Amino acid sequence: MSNLQKYRVKLNSKFSLKNIKPDDRSERGVSKEADAMELEALAEKINALQDILYAQGKHKVLLILQGMDASGKDGTVKHVFSECDPLGIRLASFRSPTPEELAHDYLWRVHKQVPQKGEIVIFNRSHYEDVLIVKVHDWIGEAECKRRFAQINEFERMLTETGTVIIKCYLHISKQEQKLRLQERLNDPTKTWKFNPNDLKERDLWSKYMVAYENAMRATSTENAPWYVVPADSKTNRNFLISRLLLSTLKSLNLSYPPVPAEFNSIKISD
Repeated sequence: MSNLQKYRVKLNSKFSLKNIKPDDRSERGVSKEADAMELEALAEKINALQDILYAQGKHKVLLILQGMDASGKDGTVKHVFSECDPLGIRLASFRSPTPEELAHDYLWRVHKQVPQKGEIVIFNRSHYEDVLIVKVHDWIGEAECKRRFAQINEFERMLTETGTVIIKCYLHISKQEQKLRLQERLNDPTKTWKFNPNDLKERDLWSKYMVAYENAMRATSTENAPWYVVPADSKTNRNFLISRLLLSTLKSLNLSYPPVPAEFNSIKISD
């Protein structure tokens, strides 16, 4: 079994992305066939526990996916939840804020999307955009960024103290692998719709983004809402790691179906 803790970022540590290889494939097995079978088995186990989570209606799970463009956020959702019933699963994607959202505080649109009891909610990007892209483009200063780190920690503390389990994953892709994936989008007519020329402008700021991610993860990887760095050059390795993280989290909740009401025992369905 994978040692998931080795991917975890410690709060206020000297953590550096340079020490983590995005092309790490240590989560993978011995063959593509074996990997495919194991991923399917993991997806089935996640589905079984998600069914109980929804039926029990007690716990809330929030999976946050962050990463550079083409790092695989959509692909993660597609594969990790491939066996799940859509009931009780919800995806929230955060793009550029609307005028209404800009008229509120930056956490307003995020708080509306957090899971209710029995739900797994996946954030494709998240409130961390408000300490990443805005910092990289110098739309906020250092003091405001630090204030937001503290506010985010308090926000997530409130969520965990009211029953939400938070898993935060940074999909760690190399600049070279991103180049290959963006080029693939341009070359494949079935994927060209995903290509956005603005992605190239953000790519030019790669080094600044790496610093922003490091600072954000150092400041916000708390005990109750830790960050995990997921080597993501290999899509299979990425899917294995996030599947195992999610499965481990669901198992830790000691889920069980609600008890059968006593009055149900006397009910007979007529012909």
